[in-house]
Amino acid sequence: MTLAKTYIDSAIKKLASYKVLGDKTFEQLEEKDFHYSPNEESNSIAIIIQHVSGNMLSRWTNFLTEDGEKVWRLRDEEFEIHQYSKQQLIDMWEKGWICTFNALQSLKDDDLMKTITIRDEAMPAIDAINRQLAHYPYHVGQIIYIGKILKNQDWRNLSVPKKKS
Repeated sequence: MTLAKTYIDSAIKKLASYKVLGDKTFEQLEEKDFHYSPNEESNSIAIIIQHVSGNMLSRWTNFLTEDGEKVWRLRDEEFEIHQYSKQQLIDMWEKGWICTFNALQSLKDDDLMKTITIRDEAMPAIDAINRQLAHYPYHVGQIIYIGKILKNQDWRNLSVPKKKS
């Protein structure tokens, strides 16, 4: 196996682990929980899902051949309240991840050093992947934190619980 293939497989595996954390959080939540926001400056889980999905579809559609910020993406709208149902939000979440994983799985060894653009900024494809490896876990962490706030004592831990190391 080549170093490039090892890296791509590692990126997919790491991203998949964060997707599972989001999925396991969603399983614990009720419909109304997706729309909870602690204050006006904070995003609800619904808005985070809208944003992450929009980002994924924009970044990973034609990853190697088009700017990662697509003209059809309505980024500002991702941060507006739409009152989507839990199922609609999960479908949106899944659509973004499918696009992401399909794009990554299609990459060849020499693709990692190809120059791609995001918002007219040129970078090696590997840098764009690393950028998303930081971006998505950031938002998954927000989702988990909101889930913990909402579930409190009923939260089913997703890793090693406190005082159980």
